[in-house]
Amino acid sequence: MTQATLDTMRVLTERRSVRHYDETFKLSKQEVEELLEWTTAAPSAWNLQHWHFTVFHSEEAKQQLAPIAYNQPAITSASAVIAILGDVQANRNYNPVYGPAVEAGGMTEDLFDSIKAQVEGAYQSEAYGRDAAMSNASLAAMQLMLAAEARGLSTLAMGGFDHQRFAETFITESRYVPVMLIAVGKAVEDAKKRPALRLPIDRVSTFL
Repeated sequence: MTQATLDTMRVLTERRSVRHYDETFKLSKQEVEELLEWTTAAPSAWNLQHWHFTVFHSEEAKQQLAPIAYNQPAITSASAVIAILGDVQANRNYNPVYGPAVEAGGMTEDLFDSIKAQVEGAYQSEAYGRDAAMSNASLAAMQLMLAAEARGLSTLAMGGFDHQRFAETFITESRYVPVMLIAVGKAVEDAKKRPALRLPIDRVSTFL
């Protein structure tokens, strides 16, 4: 294996969920933005990028979030908590994503119109829009955790929060729905020494 492969495998296999963070360790806004840049390289259906990120970076913001997330220790001890939101109206991203390609001559108008018709057809179903928002935003969430791990940081994915109260408090556009919270910071517990506790492959796979 090459060193690049070994480094990638380390990131994939050594990542662990961390619940307690060094409260003195701070990520700058620029460092968080760099993580988000890596995060947005995640794949998405039709490249519509069905995600939005609400970053709880200040102490005041994390304190406001804490009771909504049942006062989990990671909320206030992590350097930042990033809420992954799913975009149920990601079809509205079509023109901003593909328009520049048409203008630059890298995509024909016929192809642009053809794919747009597919997208709009799928989004006639509200159920599809919500399902696509949840699945594609989840891809971004995993990308964020791996990006953080590669930077020597730790993360915790949290689904345990009051989704309705979160939406009422922090989401101003109805097109977004909360998917999960990701705490990011420097671990104070040695999570890497914990066993992975994974089911065997023959238990979780079927070959046809």
